[in-house]
Amino acid sequence: MKLPESFEIRMQEMLGEDFSKYQASLDRPSFHGLRVNTNKISVEEFLRISPFSLKPVPWCSNGFYYDEDVQPAKHPYYFAGLYYIQEPSAMTPASVLPIEPGDRVLDICAAPGGKSTELAARLQGTGLLVSNDISHSRAKALLKNLELFGIPNMLVLSEPSNAIAERFEGFFDKILIDAPCSGEGMFRKSNSMIKAWEKNGVELFVNLQQSILREMVKCLRPGGSLVYSTCTFSPEENEQAMDYLLELAPELEIQELPMYDGFDTGHPEWSRTGNEAVKQCRRLWPHRVKGEGHFVALLKKQESEETHGVNWYRPAKVKLPEEVRDFLNQIQWDWDASRMELQKDRLYYLPKEMPDGTGLRILRNGLLLGELKKNRFEPSQSLAMALRMEEYENAISLPASDERVIRYLKGETIELEGRNGLILFCVDGYPLGWGKLLNGSLKNKYLAGWRWQ
Repeated sequence: MKLPESFEIRMQEMLGEDFSKYQASLDRPSFHGLRVNTNKISVEEFLRISPFSLKPVPWCSNGFYYDEDVQPAKHPYYFAGLYYIQEPSAMTPASVLPIEPGDRVLDICAAPGGKSTELAARLQGTGLLVSNDISHSRAKALLKNLELFGIPNMLVLSEPSNAIAERFEGFFDKILIDAPCSGEGMFRKSNSMIKAWEKNGVELFVNLQQSILREMVKCLRPGGSLVYSTCTFSPEENEQAMDYLLELAPELEIQELPMYDGFDTGHPEWSRTGNEAVKQCRRLWPHRVKGEGHFVALLKKQESEETHGVNWYRPAKVKLPEEVRDFLNQIQWDWDASRMELQKDRLYYLPKEMPDGTGLRILRNGLLLGELKKNRFEPSQSLAMALRMEEYENAISLPASDERVIRYLKGETIELEGRNGLILFCVDGYPLGWGKLLNGSLKNKYLAGWRWQ
């Protein structure tokens, strides 16, 4: 692989005798990984039913390598949201953020959703996940992945970081900043990253990272934790980002991260201040681990009595039509009527604590339950994904080996035995979507934009 000359010179200085090993690694194939959705299935159960040969990713308890010739995105379990396809090193940032039940969590640069889906799965339906991406088109992909994972307690936004900081000062227990970066760690995975690096360099991203850090510090509550990560080697974007952050917010302290085989520490000699604390950060090099290049830092904000208020959102009281009540009664959830919100003809179920997002660009607040039509209620794809098979009284499951599963995912009408009416269609006990059964024929209601291509 041909590297930019200035990049090659810097890497030779940084790596010394290891540079030749790094250079050789660029000509080897990338590693492929998937991460089990523990919101839907345990790791043990997934390994029992997995159709793929898997090997553990050491630094992520629910992460696994799969062979290059496998296509996990072409299996019904992918459409059931049982796993997320993710580069192995990229699993690190979300895995080290110490999520606890009930936390308010922010993923500020969240698209396409690799980190957000893991943060949400670890919340197990409690607390609140705010996932944001400034790009509206990328935020749509983020939303789909969260829906696929069956996440009900989310607020998906598309805003710049300063707009988030203005609204959510001191609000979040945990924040993940997977910062936009020069992408040097992804050169092996994508040649286009080299062209982008030659065009943009490092300085553009340093300024962008600093602007995000300035705003995110304001959003973290006292005692809260923040993860900063990049997929680049540049000290200006890594150790020196820590210099900037600690000068900006002395109340932050770098925390020790686990050291796995092949991991490297941060380097004080690459810090502007020679800060020994950066040794507690971790660097992942593609010639030392089975993954691409990454930098990860965990920081904690000191406890204080500092408090900030937030405006909570309270939806107007909704009188649900009889057909909606009849449908909801078929779902074994303990419904809270005060969390129902009707926006035009769409019905949402909000998280227990929802901040006021008035004026923000919201793609989704809570779980979309469905849409009111004339004299009927059409449940949503996102609701199907949030359910467990046993929670809906008229559910039918077929094994993944049954050819009707693929036909369902393609949007076809299929022959199926069962009770007439609306059914939750499942594969091996995991929901895929809705269908309407009439005399052995299933009218397909699988979401058109999600269909198997």
